[in-house]
Amino acid sequence: MLKMSIREERTMTIPVRGDAIADPAPAPAAMEELETVYERLRPLIPRAEWEAHAPVIAAIRAQKRQRRAVILAHNYQAPEIFHAVADLTGDSLALAREAAAVDADVIVMCGVHFMAETAKLLNPSRLVLIPDPEAGCSLASAITPGEIERLRRQYPGAPVVTYVNTSAAVKAASDICCTSANAVEVVESLDADRVIFLPDEYLGRHVASRTDKELILWQGHCEVHEQFSAADLVRCRREHPGVFILAHPECPPDVLAEADFTGSTADMIREVDRRRPERVFLATEISMSRNLAAEFPGIRFIHPCHACPHMQRITLPGILECLRSLRHPVEVDPLVAARARLAVERMLDIRVREKR
Repeated sequence: MLKMSIREERTMTIPVRGDAIADPAPAPAAMEELETVYERLRPLIPRAEWEAHAPVIAAIRAQKRQRRAVILAHNYQAPEIFHAVADLTGDSLALAREAAAVDADVIVMCGVHFMAETAKLLNPSRLVLIPDPEAGCSLASAITPGEIERLRRQYPGAPVVTYVNTSAAVKAASDICCTSANAVEVVESLDADRVIFLPDEYLGRHVASRTDKELILWQGHCEVHEQFSAADLVRCRREHPGVFILAHPECPPDVLAEADFTGSTADMIREVDRRRPERVFLATEISMSRNLAAEFPGIRFIHPCHACPHMQRITLPGILECLRSLRHPVEVDPLVAARARLAVERMLDIRVREKR
């Protein structure tokens, strides 16, 4: 552990689980529409690979219509998921907000397990599915409710802020949640000089540098972002003169110091859109860079090599099977859910100022 002192519910019909729906034959118009999608993805996905993806994508789209389902996808999902089958995309904060407002009978979360749990917390009466329940997160595994209780005894009166990258049980043991997009605002909203901030140490250091509050940190790390080093960024600048470097606050402090911009994935997208630099390097998960390359074809993206093995467990065949058979429903114990939901809803009530 590290201590730092820097200064309407809607009426709906819930589908019966296991009641599989056969895939209709894809209509020619549907396949033509997919060709339009592929034009954006052509620089990222070889034609032979796309030919294998297209029938699965068409079947997923048909299943969505029949199931009255909506697919939410995190920015770290592969381009064929992010651009071809997702209805709503974004970072953890955006997906939490979308999950709270979505109008669908079935929600499919293309992301890791804590994201699906968060969607279920905000939609307790809806069927929430995750294509692969083994899609975990190193941060979610870094802290337990018991460890939070020990910290509360050690620092009596200090409110507990937990990153949304945690289990529902950990959220239930917390006072309020945050994401990388709103962490500073959440901490600043608390009427306390000392705050327990869990579990990401590097995000906590970043927040601590932007507030006068004392943060009690935990040594949890993202297994993807902790692989980046300042030397990586220096080498990138040497090999790609003029490159604009953006880093996620889950990266180590020396990486953030070397970067030109630090922010959540949503912040990164806004900054790239605003600046439109010729060359960009994103110190974050590789799929984010690939997805932005499709959004901004005039910008050259130098892709990092670090991939999240958990995000990559979500695949097109997995999404299709989960929609066909409604398998892998997400359930949260009602007693845990009530407390965890309160922590998430408190976060959603915090207004995030526009980053500039």
